[in-house]
Amino acid sequence: MAYDRFVAICIPLLYKVIMSPKLRMVLVSGCYLCALVCSLIHLSLALEIPTFSSNVIDHFCDLPPLLSLACSDVTVNKVLLFVIATFKQSLSIVIIFTSYLFILITILRMHSTEQRYKAFSTCASHLTAIIVFHGMILSIYCSSTSENSGDADKVATVFYTVVIPMLIPLIYSLQNKEVNGALKKVVNSKINS
Repeated sequence: MAYDRFVAICIPLLYKVIMSPKLRMVLVSGCYLCALVCSLIHLSLALEIPTFSSNVIDHFCDLPPLLSLACSDVTVNKVLLFVIATFKQSLSIVIIFTSYLFILITILRMHSTEQRYKAFSTCASHLTAIIVFHGMILSIYCSSTSENSGDADKVATVFYTVVIPMLIPLIYSLQNKEVNGALKKVVNSKINS
């Protein structure tokens, strides 16, 4: 999405040529392939764990709580989880923010205030969703603590698996003038009553 925004704002006349269906398919396939490879690495290592202290996970089915139940040494699993998660998130964030740096430079060169506002509003929702989502994932998977913090991790996991995906459509719909108008009416009616 960051690359799509970059092309739309920085090279708008070539958007249809650059963002061909083939390129979109390659970008989406690359994301799925990366997720599949990372998941298979963690799955293969988790299947090698011989015994667990319990068959009940007091958490959502996530890798860190599963590793905390292992009776054997899972240091390799924890280190690999930290390394892969940190690498994936760092790479994603660098790519996204590099794209947005070029977008910001292009926006600041625009002469029209209306064009700047339109460009900023186009990117603001995506950037908001990215910051919230990646920030939550970084706090869960890339934290330096070796032990999980129990309830805080449960809340964070629910937040990034349930709450953020529910908020993303709302964040993107706030660009819509009709939705903004309806939201203002609701807020004004609550304030006035």
